[in-house]
Amino acid sequence: MRKSFFILFLIFPVYLFSQNLDIDVLRNINLNRDRQLDGFFRVITDSASPVAYGVAIILIGISFLQNYSHTRKRSLYIGASVVSAGIITTILKYSIQRPRPFITYPFLEKVTSGGSPSFPSGHTTDAFSIATAVSLAYPKWYVIIPAYAWAGAVGFTRMDLGVHYPSDVLVAAIIGTSTAFLCYKALQLNSKNEVK
Repeated sequence: MRKSFFILFLIFPVYLFSQNLDIDVLRNINLNRDRQLDGFFRVITDSASPVAYGVAIILIGISFLQNYSHTRKRSLYIGASVVSAGIITTILKYSIQRPRPFITYPFLEKVTSGGSPSFPSGHTTDAFSIATAVSLAYPKWYVIIPAYAWAGAVGFTRMDLGVHYPSDVLVAAIIGTSTAFLCYKALQLNSKNEVK
């Protein structure tokens, strides 16, 4: 009993601090934003899923049309990364059921859509999943830098436009990146087994 009370005593202040930090950072980003960029940021935020799934579908289509087995493996890996990350995020969203920040804190300005539960950010998951998958499949600086710059911009717009907490975005970036990395390791393992 004492041990559990002691653990609760240690964890609760950390939780309160992190929740306060979460809303303080979000308030600063959302309320001090350059409102002239709202339209541009909506375009960036709305590009997340179409780019993530579109790139995967286009690469898969090209690999089958041109019958390139190496390209096919990479494109299927990219598609598997995006879909897997999306599934994980959706399960977490509906298991945790965290309300959107603009619902809990009405002083925030909601400037774009955001209807499902808040944690983690689906847009950010999609963006970091495709950025990581494409960067691992095509490890060139001219792929990696734009991919991660775009993914970072998507994550920032979710906070700037008032629909996600920083923790939603951070965890989503971790999910997207790690899912793509794990799928890549599975692809490498599969390729080694095929050679044997």
